[in-house]
Amino acid sequence: MKRTSFGNWPCSVARALDLVGDTWTPLVLREAFYGIRRFDDFQQELGIARTTLADRLARLVDAGLLEKHVYDTAPIRHEYLLTEPGRDFYGVLLALTAWGDRWLSGEAGPPVATRHDTCGHDTGAEVVCSHCGQALTWAEVTPRPGPGYPPKLLSRPDIRRRFHLDPEPVAGAH
Repeated sequence: MKRTSFGNWPCSVARALDLVGDTWTPLVLREAFYGIRRFDDFQQELGIARTTLADRLARLVDAGLLEKHVYDTAPIRHEYLLTEPGRDFYGVLLALTAWGDRWLSGEAGPPVATRHDTCGHDTGAEVVCSHCGQALTWAEVTPRPGPGYPPKLLSRPDIRRRFHLDPEPVAGAH
């Protein structure tokens, strides 16, 4: 079955989910953050089918989140290392963890704690304004077209409504 691609949509959420939006890909990345590097170790830790794991690792390498390095030559074996974009995905996993801890943890509490080594305290992810540092909530932000949004789409009424833009002026109207 052919997979629908959202990689060219004018939406960073759609593009990101096109790459990591299945169940296994974020878990492969989680294991990489836990220090797993080798195929057999990923497979053992996750209990994932070998063909599925091979596909996810290849996609992550192709997308530049992991690099594949030879660690043995007889036979050839590879390890998978996080790249800068891969390491940057950590914040996404922390945000998912924070949401899961809040809404899906049982009475015993979150299953895994995250300790900030610099200050020595357990912590959780927060999404904050990069300008003022205030926590961001849905009710206090407004999406708007960014510099990479395709100009031709901005004439569509549905897109103009999404971004709360004034309706396009009718040609010849004063």
